[in-house]
Amino acid sequence: MLKKKEPMITFWIALCITVWPIIGAASELPVFTDVTSEAGINFTHSFGDEHMSSILEATGPGCAFLDYDMDGQLDIYVVNGSYLPDINDPYPKGRDPKKELFNHLYRNNGDGTFKDVTRKAKVGDTGYGMGVVVGDYNNDGAPDIYVANYGPNVLYRNNGDGTFGDVTEEAGVGCAQWSVHATFLDYDNDGHIDLYVGNYLEFDPGYRYFFGPEGFPGPLAYEGQPDVLYHNNGNGTFTEVTKKAGLYHPEARAMSVTSADFDNDGDMDIFVANDAMENYLYRNNGDGTFANVAMEMSVGLGEFGEATSAMGPTFEDIDNDGDLDLFVPDMGYCCLYRNDGDVFVEITAAAGIAEVCGQYTSWAGAVFDYDNDGYRDIFISNGDAHHAYPEEDLLFRNNHNATFTDVSLRSGDYFSKAEYIGRGAAVGDYDNDGDLDIFVLNVNGSAILLRNEGGNRHHYLSVRTVGTKSNRDGIGARIQVTAGDLKQIAEIRAGANYLSHNDSKAHFGLGAHAQVDRLEIRWPSGIVQTLRDVKADQILTLTEPEE
Repeated sequence: MLKKKEPMITFWIALCITVWPIIGAASELPVFTDVTSEAGINFTHSFGDEHMSSILEATGPGCAFLDYDMDGQLDIYVVNGSYLPDINDPYPKGRDPKKELFNHLYRNNGDGTFKDVTRKAKVGDTGYGMGVVVGDYNNDGAPDIYVANYGPNVLYRNNGDGTFGDVTEEAGVGCAQWSVHATFLDYDNDGHIDLYVGNYLEFDPGYRYFFGPEGFPGPLAYEGQPDVLYHNNGNGTFTEVTKKAGLYHPEARAMSVTSADFDNDGDMDIFVANDAMENYLYRNNGDGTFANVAMEMSVGLGEFGEATSAMGPTFEDIDNDGDLDLFVPDMGYCCLYRNDGDVFVEITAAAGIAEVCGQYTSWAGAVFDYDNDGYRDIFISNGDAHHAYPEEDLLFRNNHNATFTDVSLRSGDYFSKAEYIGRGAAVGDYDNDGDLDIFVLNVNGSAILLRNEGGNRHHYLSVRTVGTKSNRDGIGARIQVTAGDLKQIAEIRAGANYLSHNDSKAHFGLGAHAQVDRLEIRWPSGIVQTLRDVKADQILTLTEPEE
């Protein structure tokens, strides 16, 4: 009898040996927990209407992680819509939209909770909000806020005392078009960050010719608008230099923008995700001008030559080969472009992303190492583009070989709920526990704070940069870390994902490595700084040396 049972026993032993590592690995995955209520965040976005009835109402909003009071704790800025009498349905009687619809700033109390300090800080813009970007434009050590609106934009200068001042007019950056997003970059490496503003289209609320099931006219029903580049004069003012820089394209329909040194030549380039047309990749010529190389670099269109409805772009190194790859969510299958040096290669299907994303409309694409294993993963916010139809968000885990696994349903109850119409998202470690959390904004719905639980089981290093000869934020600085056989790069940037801004620090997951053997940072000034044997599990502040 015993001999007859041996094959079955052998079978179960073999099965356990084969399956248990998979089950064990799955059970060890971090999860994201919705802690919005307990954190004291009570924000509901509004597009100023009862029903989604125009492309304007469907487009926003974005959000930002920032440390506005410089206390070492990440605060949150959220963008809201507004009520426009000529566009929205009548606002409910007895209610005042100016008292209800405005942007909010939440201060981090340092104990897992936040306090709404909007009125005290004086940053409650009542314009029709879209996106936000954060940067220290005047090099005084305090982060400033730029809000992109349908209508005049707003630049809030940080006074350093917990309040801000509206300096839009004196700075000359109002850009009274339909702006959706912006990015701060020091494109000429003069030590002052400049501002690129992405503009969408010439919206006409009276135009109603459209295909019925879509709900309202789409982007091709309207003329585009040119983006704008503002050069920082170093005295608190900016000069508009769009045409001079070779960036004037009046037919463009920007949905979101970002900047990065994709070719690693020491100056920042610009990517514009356009709606229902080709994208733009502006390579910095190093002389104050740019050249659109999107088609040449194979990031202008999708894998089959199609013009996508591109959303929130992010540059990150997904395969740890030392160059910046590009992820662009869209209304189809999304686009993951691998940087091969001379050209980008679209690998979305091969990476295991396209098949999952094909059933969603994707907006924010946050690329970050959520489990600190040394490889960057992807979070995607989803939501219908024409109707108030919710969709589940997605989380893809990096398999360390340029492919990804959909781990959404193993990553917390939030990912199994189709309750929200996702738009912007930002990433940052708001509780300073060593793993990255996510803040998501939903159109005409509640904001969601997702706390990462378990991502800090591996080691990490977070790097904050302080420029001296370079711009104060160190925007454009490239950091390379080596820990054993693990090598990674990151870049300090302002503005990414969809209409949003991540924490400006560079975050490196280190896996089992308790130290970084070598850290090298190339500052925008060209100065190279090297550190050795850096202890893991800390926020490291690097100040640019004189030489």
